[in-house]
Amino acid sequence: MYITREDKERLEAELKERVSARKQISARIEAARELGDLKENAEYHAAREDQGLNERKIRELEERLKTAVVTDTSDLPDDLVFLGATVRLRNLKNGREELCRLVGEATGVADAEILEVTPGSPLGEALIKTRVGDTIRISTRRGEKRFEIVEILT
Repeated sequence: MYITREDKERLEAELKERVSARKQISARIEAARELGDLKENAEYHAAREDQGLNERKIRELEERLKTAVVTDTSDLPDDLVFLGATVRLRNLKNGREELCRLVGEATGVADAEILEVTPGSPLGEALIKTRVGDTIRISTRRGEKRFEIVEILT
């Protein structure tokens, strides 16, 4: 999996946050244990579930970071779309323009102005290594869409 330097920093920050949450979750489990009967102790079961989810996410983040390849875009031409680029596209059917950022991994943060696109998506796949003025075609369930690369922002 290819990721940008920013993606790596974000993943590392999330991992650090989750590792530090271990103490808080353990304290919640211990406090719930002191309340008595564990069979009907909702606080205890919720804390144990949170612990399991947190540990799973830690393993997932560690694996992603271990296998990720951080891209170096410093030696790429400025007019070439690659990981980390923000691209202004014009829909050739209706003339509307939109901004897309090609990311290694989606952050999950909704941004009304910029759509995050991964290289594995149809749009991301079509964008890789295109230049300003190129036309890309994307097959969707509703038919083919065509976009012109208007601008590459850094």
